[in-house]
Amino acid sequence: MRVLLAGRGDVSVVHVAAISALGAELVGVCDSTSDYRAMLSALRPDVVHVCTPHDTHVPIALEALAHGAHVLLEKPVAHTIEEAAVLVDALADFPDLQVGVCLQNRYNATSRAASQFLQDQDHASVRGGSATVLWHRDAAYYAKRPWRGERERSGGGVLINQAIHTIDLLQWLLGEVSQVSGHSARMSDIPGIDVEDTANLLLDHVGGARSVVFATVTNAVDSPVTIEIATSSAVLHLRGDLTITHDDGRVEVVAEPRSTGEGRDYWGASHQLLIADFYRAISSGEPFGITPADALKSQKIIDEIYRKGT
Repeated sequence: MRVLLAGRGDVSVVHVAAISALGAELVGVCDSTSDYRAMLSALRPDVVHVCTPHDTHVPIALEALAHGAHVLLEKPVAHTIEEAAVLVDALADFPDLQVGVCLQNRYNATSRAASQFLQDQDHASVRGGSATVLWHRDAAYYAKRPWRGERERSGGGVLINQAIHTIDLLQWLLGEVSQVSGHSARMSDIPGIDVEDTANLLLDHVGGARSVVFATVTNAVDSPVTIEIATSSAVLHLRGDLTITHDDGRVEVVAEPRSTGEGRDYWGASHQLLIADFYRAISSGEPFGITPADALKSQKIIDEIYRKGT
């Protein structure tokens, strides 16, 4: 596989490590000053990894598809739902090309174990869940990559940039969301920022379960993400590792492999698993599991909060 990496931001190091581990050939890297169209024409990559600011995801993806390349996008699909829909609609014109989205937490050992446990239960036994994302982002974070604090480019703040992974896991584990309520706000005093830093959500899932989410980047430190799910026979608590406490007193623990050192610790170690699975899908011709349409489920939840006003 000949690979072109679009973007030289923080997460690109994780993709470079995965590409190397798979034995693929990284034939080029483009940044904001590069002409990616010219590079696509000259290098003719088989796969393009898109790790650029949110508002550039869809233009680069469409150009890569037009050049016959498979595309792996960092989340979100785009900075707006409308822009993302352009890509989803265009995929019918490229039936032989794979397009995937990095929602890598679905590949966590703990997430897979929680999903299997819930699948083994009577669906009606799931009572509901909760989640917290308590992270820290200061002025230096936004100054390093100014687009992060610009709604016009990023699409938003803590919800679309940080909490989207956790919201995605809730709808993946508990079922699609039928109703959304909540609020987002900018509560810190960082100058020049117009995106939210704090949000709360109430999600009603198809099937009757309800979940609540609190997310902020005004916390003093990056605390571990938590997810708790209550069923009629057990409580699942995910905070790093997964602990399943049964009503009869039994306790099961599923350990989550720690990061290998590429990228930030709180990203976890599942990027490489997702990327390897994407390349297996390319080789086998089987559809990759996290398509743009699938990834839009969590982004639409977030969009409903944004439409209520920040």
